[in-house]
Amino acid sequence: MRDPYKILGVKRDAGQDEIKAAWRNMAKAVHPDHNQGDPTASARFAEIGRAYETLKDPKKRSLFDNAARMAEAKANEGTIMQQRQAAREAAVRAKAAQANAERVMEELARAAAQKAAADAAKQQKTGAAEPPEEMIERIFGTQARTAAGGGRAQGFAAGAPKRPEAEAATADKQPDAGKAEAEQQQAAEEAAAQASAVMQPLSLLTSLVRRFTGGSAAVPEKAPDQFVTKTVTVDEVIKGGWVTVDLGEGRDIGFALATGTTEGHQVRLKGQGHKLTGMQRGDAVINIHIAPDERFTVNGFDLHTVLPVTIENAVLGSEARIDGPNGSVTVTVPAWSGSDKTIRIPGQGLTNAEGGKGDLVVELRIMLWEKPDDKVTDLMRSMKNGLFL
Repeated sequence: MRDPYKILGVKRDAGQDEIKAAWRNMAKAVHPDHNQGDPTASARFAEIGRAYETLKDPKKRSLFDNAARMAEAKANEGTIMQQRQAAREAAVRAKAAQANAERVMEELARAAAQKAAADAAKQQKTGAAEPPEEMIERIFGTQARTAAGGGRAQGFAAGAPKRPEAEAATADKQPDAGKAEAEQQQAAEEAAAQASAVMQPLSLLTSLVRRFTGGSAAVPEKAPDQFVTKTVTVDEVIKGGWVTVDLGEGRDIGFALATGTTEGHQVRLKGQGHKLTGMQRGDAVINIHIAPDERFTVNGFDLHTVLPVTIENAVLGSEARIDGPNGSVTVTVPAWSGSDKTIRIPGQGLTNAEGGKGDLVVELRIMLWEKPDDKVTDLMRSMKNGLFL
């Protein structure tokens, strides 16, 4: 069975009087006797009756509400499981991307070594000796030269361990209280020298790219964008509220719904997407989905609502009060308005990107009286048979 609240068009906290009035109005509108050309009228009429039977009985209504809450909880649990699965898949892709990045670094390092060997052979043929520092800078960049030069300044070549004699002299000169600090500094210097020797820092990789491409320092490749769907309410879109979205792996991020937000709108959050080693963090792209609303249906920047009208008001015209996005709105129903009539109220819709607003579109639905009227029945019969008295 479908949601009886949605079938009758009432809220979950609606009272019995409101539920009964909604059932009567809808039952009159879809009664098979008044919709003989509609083959689905009987099914719809029966569905409305079942919905009313469920909601008018407190026990049946309570059972349905409990079942609905359990179904929603299960659906939320399923969504969380899907997000976790997506996070695991993203981790696998990240690991593969990291492996590819390491392979590329190895290939670039190999190519750099070959270029260095060729340049060295060329220098030997010409007889001009190039200082090691300049060769390092020419091939790997300034940072590599700094690391290598710093190593020599401290008494060791790049990647070479410090001489035992120098270690002993240094240890003798340091007081006992500062000995640990000296050892830590020495370890840091050796680690920096070894790192520059094997070309692991990203700065060396960018220098290689610059040398082989002939351009300026290359920007690390950007990781793929992360796409997430965020469901918001009509009221949140109207008010432009602050909402949060779950990006997986325990990451939540908030953003404001800007003007121009509607169904299918995308929000791009720079640098909030996937994070892969050796790559710039990608963007998070949020797809906006507007949740169904009991009052309005969103169509672009227009809001559509339904206004039930009795036959006499449709023929003679009337005024009615309806719920608008910013409060009650008075609607004038022109005389001789049919169910295909729409009344457009400008400026009562959603705000677009230019600051303007869509319209509130009121769709009329003609309803019959609660009880049959013999005079009206005779009049309709006469009109149908062409007998006008």
